[in-house]
Amino acid sequence: MLFSADTWAGIADGSITVTYRRWKRPQAVVGRRYRTPVGFIVVDAVDIVDASDVPPDVVLRGDPALPVTRIRFHRDGDDHDPRAALAASTDIDVDAIARRLDRMDASSPHGPWTRATLELIAARPATRAADLAAALGRERDDWKRDVRKLKELGLTLSLEVGYRLSPRGEAYLRSYAPRHG
Repeated sequence: MLFSADTWAGIADGSITVTYRRWKRPQAVVGRRYRTPVGFIVVDAVDIVDASDVPPDVVLRGDPALPVTRIRFHRDGDDHDPRAALAASTDIDVDAIARRLDRMDASSPHGPWTRATLELIAARPATRAADLAAALGRERDDWKRDVRKLKELGLTLSLEVGYRLSPRGEAYLRSYAPRHG
């Protein structure tokens, strides 16, 4: 779940525990942990509310025709991010990762993208997402959503600008190429 930088301190200290969104359908799930720039939150409640119930100091973005969703949450004190250990691992099952990437490619509306994206990030670390997406003929936001899928597998790391392969991603590319090159 994305939060603007001006809310991060309040999320971190627990003074902000509610957010409002305009969504076609609720995107948050009660009980699920979500990563924020200041740690994890856990969603406690998700309700559709009337726009008049939104406090006047809250800026609601999005289409006014969409319903307003109120998300109540609390800061999770356990900031352990399982992706960090996964990304750091180099003892990998190349075939299992390859099968997972094959499934992602097969279900993609724009065709295979996973290996080309990994290879591009390896060749151009710390490059703006818009430039990398353009190099693959992709729209930036759509491409970034796909890169987050690779990050969930522990294959990439986000940088202040752009991305780089994680040790796991580097190990995968080194091992995959000789088998399938």
